[in-house]
Amino acid sequence: MAPPSREYVYGINPIFEVIRSGRRKVYEAYLNQAASGQPRVAKLAAVLEKHEVPVVWVDKQRLFELSRSKEHQGAVIKTAPYPYMTFDELLGRPRLLMLDNVEDPTNLGAIIRSAEIFDFHDICLPRKGTPEIYPSVVKVSAGASEHLHICRDRTANQYLKAALEEEYTVVALDGKGTTPLQALSAHTLDKLLLVIGGEDKSVGQYILNEAHYVARIPMAGRVNSLNASVAAGIAMYCLHPDTTD
Repeated sequence: MAPPSREYVYGINPIFEVIRSGRRKVYEAYLNQAASGQPRVAKLAAVLEKHEVPVVWVDKQRLFELSRSKEHQGAVIKTAPYPYMTFDELLGRPRLLMLDNVEDPTNLGAIIRSAEIFDFHDICLPRKGTPEIYPSVVKVSAGASEHLHICRDRTANQYLKAALEEEYTVVALDGKGTTPLQALSAHTLDKLLLVIGGEDKSVGQYILNEAHYVARIPMAGRVNSLNASVAAGIAMYCLHPDTTD
């Protein structure tokens, strides 16, 4: 089945970020007529007009039909699909983030939002085992996805092998890791591949075997694990160069 040629991105912040990034063609916008007097909707309408995007004022039912979500916030746009990059285009950049077995779109969107904040702007999603950048993922990321370079053209193991050949230092996050994450924050890693696993399935065993470091986040509580997006945020913060002083 051919991929869709159009997507419906929803939510006010995500739409603002789609427009700001300029990476997708926006064909049309649909705004809630009943909310036309609200400041954020009015501001969005003005931005859309400035960018010459046709605006159609509709009711909430139509917005729900387009977005298939109640979280549309009174705004939906019809756009081109998400603009993926290739892994070859990302190789050589200083910080790569790979998500292995992160199956929940909500976790994926939250991780993407943290990645944009902590300057992990190049993300590798395996062809299988992780969601695509659906509109629901864009919504959870608050539009951060629109400013990142994301590839989805290889398996997790293929990404790893290529990164090792390019002399990346591979850090895999795992609850049973032998290296406390704080110990790595003192290192300057010029080329880093950080691998985050999911909650139901963690990082694959082959990657754990090949990683230079299998790191853990020390925990003192009674609950024995962190949400994947929270763990990813902590790891990206600790391994960002500006936080390793």
